Amino acid sequence: MSLPIGRTCQEFQQLAMSRRGFIHAGSLGMAGLTLPALLQHEARATSLGKKVNRETSVIILWMRGGPSQHDMWDPKPDAPVEVRGEFKTISTSVPGIQVTELLPLTAKMMHKWSIVRSLSHRKEDGDVGHSAGDQICFTGYPSGPSPDMNVMPSCGAYAAKQLQHLNPAMPAYVMVPRNVPGTGSAWLGKTCSAFETQADPAQSGPFKIPNFSFADGVTPQRLGERTELLTRFNNPKLSEGQESFKEFQNQALGILSSGKARAAFDLDAEPQSLRERYGFMPAFDPMDPERCGSPNWAQRMLLSRRLVEAGVRLVTVDLRWWDFHKQGFDSQRRGFLPRWDRAYSAFIEDLEARGLLESTLVVAWGEFGRTPVVNKNAGRDHWPSVMSAALAGGGVVGGRVVGSSDAKGAYPKDNRKIPHDVLATIYRHLGMDTKAHYTDPTGRPFPVLSLGDPIDELF
Repeated sequence: MSLPIGRTCQEFQQLAMSRRGFIHAGSLGMAGLTLPALLQHEARATSLGKKVNRETSVIILWMRGGPSQHDMWDPKPDAPVEVRGEFKTISTSVPGIQVTELLPLTAKMMHKWSIVRSLSHRKEDGDVGHSAGDQICFTGYPSGPSPDMNVMPSCGAYAAKQLQHLNPAMPAYVMVPRNVPGTGSAWLGKTCSAFETQADPAQSGPFKIPNFSFADGVTPQRLGERTELLTRFNNPKLSEGQESFKEFQNQALGILSSGKARAAFDLDAEPQSLRERYGFMPAFDPMDPERCGSPNWAQRMLLSRRLVEAGVRLVTVDLRWWDFHKQGFDSQRRGFLPRWDRAYSAFIEDLEARGLLESTLVVAWGEFGRTPVVNKNAGRDHWPSVMSAALAGGGVVGGRVVGSSDAKGAYPKDNRKIPHDVLATIYRHLGMDTKAHYTDPTGRPFPVLSLGDPIDELF
């Protein structure tokens, strides 16, 4: 498990009980206590030149696999059947905007969220497959030779780099339940990697983060006292720098002992009625996973709300697997679209009811769209030339449509946007400096984002 300090609680306790282990745990650049180094570094860093709102957060609902623009947010009711597919369209609460018939709940609240219909990958980024698309959408840079591995830091890693110091009691960047391609920290290092819950709200039974508690008989006070004694024993006269490091070390321990952190991850504290409103997992047929519906990512969405409410700055929620090459209409009809409709509508309502919608930007999208023509297996294949995204909260004015695709939903027709524009929108909402440069291991400086502009039409 990737705890913010780079170790599990039990591992840190063992390290802290020995002189050799403590030295290892406190060594910068090692695989031990990493959060203190980040906090110390950030405290010494110069101001970004702008005020950062500590309350702003972003939730990325990552629909990995590539949701179909035709079958969700950009239907083509007048196109031939091989293009429009099997679903009809319905009107929404905003005149002139239609969505697929399988999204009745979200259609009724169209005035609370908006659609970008003209997103498209750049030709310069080459053949965009799943992982290559992931990399571009999370980093703003093309993938390397191994698309599953980050060559460049993700937006979450940069959020941790620039914002972690604002709320040391909570990790700035969380993955629910674990990393996907594109979400890594690359050469920014472990201090900027995601806190992965590992435990999955999609599973039945109590939700418990592994290794997120102290061993029996060890209290935060007891561990802190032993750590202090050991530090003084090994360093009778601490220098100013050592005293400073000790301070940040204590902040790192604070994440483990923070009641706020533990409470944020306590999904079982949510009322059963609300959990049911989001939705639970239907029967799952492992012999035919593409047709039996989606895993219970609705509960993952609920957890993300708890996290931003506690002060996490960026949460990415894995909502895989929207990859319908065969029996796509049946899969969406029986599982994915009704589940999405219920969970997304509950999510927006929940954020609004708790006063979080204005400060929380919610971005729902995947790595590409689907082919305009239905294939012989009643599915749609990968299509990076156009895709849609849904955005809500964070100042987004609901009931808007940005851009359009052509009559077949194959290419942008007007107001083309690229994934980098979505990233620019995310960074601006968080108050981050996209022009800041960070140096890779070769000594070459890179900006957080090299191109892209916030999508102002949404605001």
